[in-house]
Amino acid sequence: MSGSDSFARVDRVGPPLTGGERETLRAYLDYHRATLAMKCAGLGDEELRRRTMPPSTLSLLGLVRHMAEVERAWFRRTMAGEAELPLVWSPEGDYQRAYDPEGSTGPEAFTAWQAEVAESRRIEDAAPSLDVTGENKRYGCEVSLRWVMLHMIHEYARHNGHADLLREGVDGAVGV
Repeated sequence: MSGSDSFARVDRVGPPLTGGERETLRAYLDYHRATLAMKCAGLGDEELRRRTMPPSTLSLLGLVRHMAEVERAWFRRTMAGEAELPLVWSPEGDYQRAYDPEGSTGPEAFTAWQAEVAESRRIEDAAPSLDVTGENKRYGCEVSLRWVMLHMIHEYARHNGHADLLREGVDGAVGV
């Protein structure tokens, strides 16, 4: 049984072609979350840790860990005001630690990522509107929930492109 067998089947629903702004943003963000999970589906820990694009040290497992940190940073620390909440993999606040998959397992990373996604969804769902703002202490600015959701879509889309290349390097699988 590989480290991510529980992620072997990932349901991914395409965003609506019509609909309101919030519904559309939520659907695009969930679509990209599911895409990352699909890129990792069926791989064991060794394959998830594999760095297939030298000289880059990026791996699929590192991307999952990174996205757990990003979810936490923007939704919990910024939008929910939990600014003092430590990062998932670095109590010292080093965002780069998430990219290092050594000693980490697929189940550990996916469990942390899924927990952060669940918290992000809860925070977004509880907000009365996309105009709600939060303070990002790291950058010293105030941002709206709308901006955070758009930023998260951008973040996932960019990293899903990396995941495409990494997965192809692991086992030749392409497309999603």
